[in-house]
Amino acid sequence: MKRKISRSKTTIRRKPRKKTSFFTGKVRSYSIIAFFILLFLGVGYHYRNGLLYYLGFKSYKLQYEQAEAKRISDIRNYQVLEKHQGKAIGLDLSEYQGKIDWDLVQNIENDYPIEFVFIRATAGNDREDEQFEENWLGAKNRKMICGAYHYYRPNENSLEQAKLFIKTVKLRKGDLPPVLDIEKLPKGQSLDSLKIGLRRWLKAVEAHYKVKPIIYTGEKYYDDFLKEDFSDYLFWIANYNFYREKIEADWLFWQFTEKASVSGIKGNVDVNIFNGDVEQLRFITIE
Repeated sequence: MKRKISRSKTTIRRKPRKKTSFFTGKVRSYSIIAFFILLFLGVGYHYRNGLLYYLGFKSYKLQYEQAEAKRISDIRNYQVLEKHQGKAIGLDLSEYQGKIDWDLVQNIENDYPIEFVFIRATAGNDREDEQFEENWLGAKNRKMICGAYHYYRPNENSLEQAKLFIKTVKLRKGDLPPVLDIEKLPKGQSLDSLKIGLRRWLKAVEAHYKVKPIIYTGEKYYDDFLKEDFSDYLFWIANYNFYREKIEADWLFWQFTEKASVSGIKGNVDVNIFNGDVEQLRFITIE
């Protein structure tokens, strides 16, 4: 008879795991972060001269490029103005020019006298230009021929926009006709709908001031959307292209630059040429 061999179970005792403290892990993380910060600072300090040179060079390069662009713009401005000797020269302004020192506003690029100024009065159906009244009074005190313009928003009610302009602008004898500034295409409506809205604004404003408004727009916008359907209106065209050197025969005004310098005004200014002399300009003012 075989004996049963009894095997006693051996209990294996495992060493208890060391508990990792939350703070110990946090300290380790901070230590790693601190190490990389010190490494970064050390590398930066070691190469400080090279970095300063690089950053200085980049800053100088940016300043140089800006100065060069301004120099090229100034050259073109003088060329255009020289080609239009005898034409009336003027500005257009808005609140974006900030507060203007009208006592100093006299010449463009220090050589060409400012004969007229267009001032933004309103935008859309609810926006009055914050500097309109001050600019209007300042230009009047300088004996400039003044005109007011409205920035048209295609997706807002045209008659409400006309009412806002009429409420804001009081034109008198000797002022330029009101101007409709249209630059954007509508969203969610057709071009035909846009043109109907423009017509409504123009007709409402003409009925109030008893004078036909002028339309301001870019040359491409004019050619593509307005030239045929609004041929019964006079146009003020914006084109800053370097190749464009003379005003077109069918343009009443030409905004040829947005980067001119005028004493009393900080930053760049838009400059415009009237397609005639000062006496001819007075001929189109309100009687």
